[in-house]
Amino acid sequence: MPILISSPVIVKAAGNKPKIIEEYAGRVNTKTEKVSIAKMKSPGGWIEPGQTPEFDEYTILLKGKLRVTSKDGFLDVIEGQAVLAAKGEWVQYSTPEAEGAEYIAVCLPAFSPDIVHRDE
Repeated sequence: MPILISSPVIVKAAGNKPKIIEEYAGRVNTKTEKVSIAKMKSPGGWIEPGQTPEFDEYTILLKGKLRVTSKDGFLDVIEGQAVLAAKGEWVQYSTPEAEGAEYIAVCLPAFSPDIVHRDE
């Protein structure tokens, strides 16, 4: 029988401004380590510390623009586009536009503060 996930759980976010993370599946809401699926809402001017995660992160933009910076430069991802940040690669996320961004993030395996390895 399929399992209904009736609502997300709000998870604390990193960064210079408040960002809303609504986890639908993952270590917090469904107690799974295989995958995390979350809806993110980040304000304009938000930036988080760089990270070198032990997971692949797939991000689908629903609204706005998300900047994804790597050691090789940056990508601006807009509504209708997606990006894959591979595990072991240094990456930093930010929302440079005033309206911020709304997006879905899928992490394989599931996101955890213990395996994200954020910069100091």
